[in-house]
Amino acid sequence: MEVLVEHPPETPAATRRLVYRRRHTALGPKSYPPTPPSPRAAIQVQVTPTHREISVGESKFFLCEVVGDAKDIDWFAPNGEKILPNNPNIQVSRNDETTSTLTIYHADVDHAGIYKCVAKNGDKEAQATVQVKIFQKITFKNVPSPQEFNEGDDADIICDVVGSPVPFILWKHKGARIQVNKDVRYNVMENGHLLIRGIKKTDEGAYNCEARVMETGEINFKIINVVVNVLPTIRARQTEVNATADTGGSTLLACDADGFPEPTVTWTYNNVILESGDKYSLNEDGSELVIKDVIKVDEGDYTCIARNKAGEMTQEVSLNVFVQAKITYLNNQTATEFDEEVTLTCEASGDPTPSISWSFQNRMFSEGEQASWTRPDQYESHDRNIVVRSHARVSSLLLKNVDFTYAGQYLCTASNSIGQDNQPVYLEVRYAPKIMGVVTVYTWEGNPANISCEVEAHPGASVTWFRDGLQVPSDNTTNVKRYSTPSISYLEVFPESHSDFGSYNCTATNVMGIESKEFLLIQAEVPSSPEIQRLEPFSSSAVVEFDEPDSSGGVPIIKYRVEWRLDGQDWTGKEYDATEDLTKITIVGLMPNTIYEVKMSAINGKGEGESSAAVKFKTGPIRLSYTPSSEAPPLIVTTSMALREPSAPKLEAMVQNQGNALKVNWIKQDDGGSPIKHYLVRYKAKHVSDWKPEIRMPRGSDYVVLSELDWNTEYEVRIVAVNQKGKSEAGVLSFRTATEPTTVPGASGSGLSTGAIVGILIVVFFVLLVAVDLTCFFLNKCGLLMCIAVNFCGKSGPGAKSKDIEEGKAAFTKDESKEPIVEVRTEEEPTQNQEGVVATEPNETTPLTEPDGKTKDDVKTEANNTAAEVKTVPNEAPQTNGNESKA
Repeated sequence: MEVLVEHPPETPAATRRLVYRRRHTALGPKSYPPTPPSPRAAIQVQVTPTHREISVGESKFFLCEVVGDAKDIDWFAPNGEKILPNNPNIQVSRNDETTSTLTIYHADVDHAGIYKCVAKNGDKEAQATVQVKIFQKITFKNVPSPQEFNEGDDADIICDVVGSPVPFILWKHKGARIQVNKDVRYNVMENGHLLIRGIKKTDEGAYNCEARVMETGEINFKIINVVVNVLPTIRARQTEVNATADTGGSTLLACDADGFPEPTVTWTYNNVILESGDKYSLNEDGSELVIKDVIKVDEGDYTCIARNKAGEMTQEVSLNVFVQAKITYLNNQTATEFDEEVTLTCEASGDPTPSISWSFQNRMFSEGEQASWTRPDQYESHDRNIVVRSHARVSSLLLKNVDFTYAGQYLCTASNSIGQDNQPVYLEVRYAPKIMGVVTVYTWEGNPANISCEVEAHPGASVTWFRDGLQVPSDNTTNVKRYSTPSISYLEVFPESHSDFGSYNCTATNVMGIESKEFLLIQAEVPSSPEIQRLEPFSSSAVVEFDEPDSSGGVPIIKYRVEWRLDGQDWTGKEYDATEDLTKITIVGLMPNTIYEVKMSAINGKGEGESSAAVKFKTGPIRLSYTPSSEAPPLIVTTSMALREPSAPKLEAMVQNQGNALKVNWIKQDDGGSPIKHYLVRYKAKHVSDWKPEIRMPRGSDYVVLSELDWNTEYEVRIVAVNQKGKSEAGVLSFRTATEPTTVPGASGSGLSTGAIVGILIVVFFVLLVAVDLTCFFLNKCGLLMCIAVNFCGKSGPGAKSKDIEEGKAAFTKDESKEPIVEVRTEEEPTQNQEGVVATEPNETTPLTEPDGKTKDDVKTEANNTAAEVKTVPNEAPQTNGNESKA
């Protein structure tokens, strides 16, 4: 604190210096002395203490002492304003006539400055000052944590610090000081805040706000947790969802959201927030929306909203609701026959727009292409009496020239890709009666007949019968009766005489008109005779093929009679029920090898018609049968002409060329009075129990070929004949296949064995070897024969010596040296092979024996002990046969 003291000017200088020194000594070395009083002054002021350092919050007082009489003692604040007694934080009090106290309570940095004490008495005034310094510790006033920012924003990280002196702020992140001069994204602002431009998620974490006071060395810090929120991202699993209405089903809309913090998901439809309930269901995080009982009005765009602290994002999901085709309107119609036209209408709803078709009694009527607004589609039948017109969701069926056959149920079918709907529509046609039915009826006297009058009419018609203009039945007729059903009227006539045959009239009447029709009751006749077309005899039976009679007599044929006899004897006959496909009849019980004649007649309700012309035929002879195992075929004599099973076939076997195939022939025996239908063939190897699959041969066949059988195996064959009565006894045959050959058979079916072929090859080889040896003996004086002649006879073979002499003479004649030409070749030199280039050496070689008087050792010595070939070069021109011998 600095104190200023004023002295009157008239005070001697020595006095002023003394007072100053005394005050200075009293205050100590660090105090400031008061201003020396002026020689003329009568007042002196001193403030104790002279200076003061106060910490924020502390309370201190200062004493102002006045020397001399002072009427007023006042304190002035650093801003020059007089401190009034009513100031709550800084108070001034007059202790007595010479002192006044300044008290600062709970010091604040705003209280720092120079305070002045002024004493006055009239025109006399003196003052002294004191400097008050307020020191404040580092204080973090506003340092929120955590501090949250949105990614991409400019983040202002707040760290408000106060202190006196004003502290210096620095920032740290992840243990390192932030260098604002190295990264333009960072900036420490004047207020000490840290600014991060375009903050990223990677900037998230703990930041250290550190405050330092250089004057005092004080330091303090705060950790601020910075959180970076990320705007949500959202994506729909399906941006377009299809559903079907009115099926009671549900559909799922879903979207997935990411962000920080984890976003919440909500759904809206038509700006209304959807919540779980009867209609909607949401999962725990809201990402899945289930729409229950989907109907058409649920169609539209649904908004999925993902929201967090960073903001919100939306995604649209479209729901397409398709509706199965459904018929919504039909109209039944009533028309009168011969009206120009009548129209049936059918309307349907659905999405996609349904197509509409019509059907009536298995006939289909539908539009061709899809109808358009500009050109409604149209379909016309071939007779142009039925026309289908379609326009949007409405279809009409136009029926022209109405006929009674148009009446009935029509089916309207509406269909689209979702489904279809069918509904019937009815057309009622009013028309006059129409009489149907056969107009001719055949019968005979004593046999009742029904004349049917079938009436179609709408409304229903009443039916009346007339005979010769008189209504029947009448009271006086007993042989005519009438029966009725809703659509048919029956007139039963029991003809008693020829007069009951003739015309009967049926008349039907309703409100639309009347219709009459004549029916004829005609006397029936017996049928004409059938015609025999073909007859196939067997030993005890015959098959008769025939054509039905040209005339049935008006009534159905019910039976056929077939009669046969031996020549000159009575006819024997049998009746057969007539069926629609009956064209063949089999006669049984005939005698073999016998001439018969046969005739046929047809029978109807009236009676039997005339017989056909008799046809003669002769049955076959009795045939004998035996099996291959039988020593002698037993004689089978037919004693009964009844139908029976055929006899066993006679079997014969023939081995095929390949040896493992067998052709089995059979001779047909007695057919038992009925034609053979087919043959059954079974076979197996005897050493196994299972039969091969059964072979069925047609009736005309007489052999079967069994192939791919096992070699050298015994087989058993069984063949049975089958006729209408049943199966014959089996014809049995046993045989053994050939041994498997070792060579492939020749074309003639025989070949040489392997041993024979080997023997032939050895003989051929030996002959070739002898031929080669003989060639070598005579040409080159070498070979096996030459060795035998030398070793056993002690001389060269025939002609060898003369050949040597001739070769020697030729050599001497050719060369003037009178010595044989000798060529020495070592083993290292290449020798000529038979497939090489043309040889440059003579083609003749010296014999295995050396010239007279020389041994092999002598020759070797002359060749300098090297392995050599000795060749004599002949006079003749060389031949390149490549035959050489080594000595």
